[in-house]
Amino acid sequence: MNTTEGSFYTGEYRNLFLENGLRPEAIQQRLEDTWNEMFYGAPDVRLYHTMDDDKGYIVDTGNTDVRTEGMSYGMMMAVQMDKKEEFDRLWNFAKVFMQHTEGRYKDYFAWQCKLDGTRLSPGPAPDGEEFFAMALFFASSRWGDGAAPFNYSEQARIILRACVHKGEDGEGDPMWDPETRLIKFIPETPFSDPSYHLPHFYDLFALQADEADRAFWKDAAARSRDYLHLACHPVTGLSPEYANYDGTPVEPQPHGDFRHFFSDAYRVAANIGLDYEWFRCDPWQVEQSNRIQAFFRDIDPADYRRYTIDGQPFDELSLHPVGLLSTLAMASLAADGPDAGRFVKLFWNTPLRTGERRYYDNCLYFFTMLALSGNYRIYL
Repeated sequence: MNTTEGSFYTGEYRNLFLENGLRPEAIQQRLEDTWNEMFYGAPDVRLYHTMDDDKGYIVDTGNTDVRTEGMSYGMMMAVQMDKKEEFDRLWNFAKVFMQHTEGRYKDYFAWQCKLDGTRLSPGPAPDGEEFFAMALFFASSRWGDGAAPFNYSEQARIILRACVHKGEDGEGDPMWDPETRLIKFIPETPFSDPSYHLPHFYDLFALQADEADRAFWKDAAARSRDYLHLACHPVTGLSPEYANYDGTPVEPQPHGDFRHFFSDAYRVAANIGLDYEWFRCDPWQVEQSNRIQAFFRDIDPADYRRYTIDGQPFDELSLHPVGLLSTLAMASLAADGPDAGRFVKLFWNTPLRTGERRYYDNCLYFFTMLALSGNYRIYL
């Protein structure tokens, strides 16, 4: 395997489970079992449910609602696993119940709904839109475009068009800040969420979005990579949940204090790992992945906590220790230090989470299963 270039260029994907001594048949069985448990398993494990003859949804089990985060994650899982029925059901639910057809949020998605599709909040969360768009482009490549709403590639372009150009007619706000070209926490805020930064998606958007916007997406990818250098602490590798456009933690907000390393921020390590696997264009990502793994080297997952970004622990335990462990293992796609193999093995020996808080943990868990088995792939 060519390890000097990313998968985008070589078409090859590392299987870190295989590299760490696991058998190919055991790896494939574990991936399939994880899918089956999350989508069709026991009540205290599964997240996916069908509705009517043509819809499905992913439940945030900690809040008993449906979120664009989980819906778009479910679609990405389904397209990676070549599960068209589940993909189409999830997309149809999102299209019918969550996507706005008029007003300031037209073509954006209401980020939170009840299980019956009733909207709980009209506003969007940009991490949902970027995952929707990428999953739709991959679906177009794997299965081909059909009749609306299953004309996947055009649906993706509609979403990205709104993300970039919303507000140019005086109504609404874009999801990317026009000046910095950095993704916002929500369209109305002048700050970002480091875990939303997916430069590996933006490089692919630059090939598939509206032609007039392709230079924007290429620039957005470069700026997101640079931004993560600022948002991640140079010693610990930890990042805040919300950060200003200069990478500094955002001051406490009316709905909480997000200056610290906690739930949202876990995804940064996974995103950096996948970006390195796909594009391998930023050597800093190796150093960063080594740093964050070194910080957690001697901490038992049962004792994961909230941390200041310079590494001071709070008394508050992590709400999602399996999710954090998963992202630390996914960082091994970029890490080359002594901890890379250890976190892969630790993840392999950790089961899916059960019970009320399982949603976020197991979504991150599944992406790590895909990535470390060489199955989180680019479809163009």
